[in-house]
Amino acid sequence: MELEVRHLRALCAIADTGSVRKAARLLGMTQPSLTTQLQRIENAIGGELFTRERTGSRVTPLGRSVLGRARPIVAEMNALIEEARSAAGRATGSRLWIGSTNSRAVPGWLRRLRARFPDVDTTIRTDASPNSLLQMIADHQLDVAFVHEVAGAPLRIPEGVELRVLVPREPQFVVLPDVHPAARLPVVRLVDLAHDQWMVDPSVDGELTGLRRVLAAAGINPRMVYGDYMTAADLVAAGEVVSPCQPTARARPGTAVRPLEGDPLTVRLMVACRAGAAAPPGIEAVFGDLAAAYREVAWSCTAYRAWLVRQDPPLPPFQLPERLPVPVPVPQ
Repeated sequence: MELEVRHLRALCAIADTGSVRKAARLLGMTQPSLTTQLQRIENAIGGELFTRERTGSRVTPLGRSVLGRARPIVAEMNALIEEARSAAGRATGSRLWIGSTNSRAVPGWLRRLRARFPDVDTTIRTDASPNSLLQMIADHQLDVAFVHEVAGAPLRIPEGVELRVLVPREPQFVVLPDVHPAARLPVVRLVDLAHDQWMVDPSVDGELTGLRRVLAAAGINPRMVYGDYMTAADLVAAGEVVSPCQPTARARPGTAVRPLEGDPLTVRLMVACRAGAAAPPGIEAVFGDLAAAYREVAWSCTAYRAWLVRQDPPLPPFQLPERLPVPVPVPQ
């Protein structure tokens, strides 16, 4: 087997994410496919590059040596691809690649961008992992990304990526069966859900950690199951689980969306792009359109609107996002 650039990208992705599962999502592959590819790479090299642990994949000394050679090659190839894409964009018009974690603000954002830039080829990539989207910004695979950071679980910010805060503190609500006794309450306490089974998606960076933290702080240790949030919605409607959700979430038949007392679980909503001169043209307008789209969705949701009017001031600051400092590179 001859190693190709795609194989080197796979090794870098596993090292950067610390997990074959997360790396597969970043690369747009299935986990079994990436596992098979890694085994073939290790067979070709003649040694183990990662040790498989319960918490993920750890780089071996041989792996560090291989990655030291692989990273410059991948970086050069990324630069070559970006230059070629930029040249193609100049020849045929313009393009804008945006990314986002799951959010109901995305359709309105896209609608506004396409109205503002009718001659721009705007495409979107969605991913459950904010860290994966940030890495795609750094690798020139995306121009802009809309991400969230769970309180107490900081994101990994790659070198050269700039973040701006859209909403400093968005509360996370809970979705529960509409026949649940707590569904009759305007605001739900965590202790009201102490005997329920909770469902969370562990592939969404920080969400499992954040939920465990707030449940422990409330002095409860409920049963926990894992899966994606589309499945969770079906199980909530069936009366099997309760689940954290965004405040902009729509209540499906058989479910109710309620705020949590004291807002113990929160996230920070941010937009990311490459820093300085590397930022795409028109970035301020792109940020402004996202703020408008988020505001539109926020006020259209009954539960979130009620939460907003109880705040002081009653509406979070949706002006152009505050720019955060470009982070110091973290050693790999």
